[in-house]
Amino acid sequence: MKKKLIILTDPGQDQAAAILMILGAPEAFEVLGLVATAGNIDLGHTTADCLKLLELAGRTDIPVFAGCPRPVLRGLVTAEHVHGPTGLDGPDLPEPTTTISPVHGVDFIVRTLREAELGAITICSLSPLTNLAMALVQAPDIAPRISEIVAMAGAYFEVGNITPTAEFNVYVDPEAARIVLEAGIPTTLLPLDVTHKMLSTPARLAAMRALANRCGIATAEMLEFSESFDLDKYGWDGAPLHGPCVPTFMLSPDIFSGRRINVSVETSGALTLGMTVADWWGITDRPKNAFYVRDGDPDRFYALLLECLGNLP
Repeated sequence: MKKKLIILTDPGQDQAAAILMILGAPEAFEVLGLVATAGNIDLGHTTADCLKLLELAGRTDIPVFAGCPRPVLRGLVTAEHVHGPTGLDGPDLPEPTTTISPVHGVDFIVRTLREAELGAITICSLSPLTNLAMALVQAPDIAPRISEIVAMAGAYFEVGNITPTAEFNVYVDPEAARIVLEAGIPTTLLPLDVTHKMLSTPARLAAMRALANRCGIATAEMLEFSESFDLDKYGWDGAPLHGPCVPTFMLSPDIFSGRRINVSVETSGALTLGMTVADWWGITDRPKNAFYVRDGDPDRFYALLLECLGNLP
């Protein structure tokens, strides 16, 4: 059966690759809507970027909803230094022929979950968790209606990418991440511990270009733009590719390995704000609230990504 998805996103280049990967697997996923949030860049750009990606993929039938313009309690931290002033610098993306829905993204989440069969919808989170957290606060009754949350979020063994201790999606809105992780919903986390092993080497980017379709070429151009920051920072053979780990896990979980543990979010530490404290060894008696993915097979990951991109125009 197809997974019915609500996608939470603030598209940077890696999230664009994840969204395109999902659209390239229509036999596996039914996308009910994209809910944009502020994160990598402001809300105006993230909504526009969602529309552009759907235009690129020929999927303008999928609605886009504008969510919250800032985190639950804090000012917005953005990442133009990685993704560029549009959030999706690199390719010349088509201008959208559609517009965003007039319905607020949080209202869309609440309404869709209440109207669906129990446990029929998966939350695919590529961004800060602001919109889902606000939906859970507004309508706690939706929590048991969610089949699962699969999220690119967190880090522990690999530590942070926006501070020494925090991963960007959690750091931007740690209160939202805490609300979601404490909601009792089946959750899988794809943290930096695994995404940093999925490197977009020159050969893998060349394989995307060699697909010779507009989505494959655009993905390569996007990742070639954003990789400069990570290559300078880490000195690796390629830049890590975060977002597509989420759809890859949903398509082929056997590519990855991990375990159910407790993950708690630091919301007050002077040096550790936004840290996801992963109790990998079961040192505490805190409840196991997430399947925490720690490792994966990059060759199989990229093979599946290329297969999905190859299904697109």
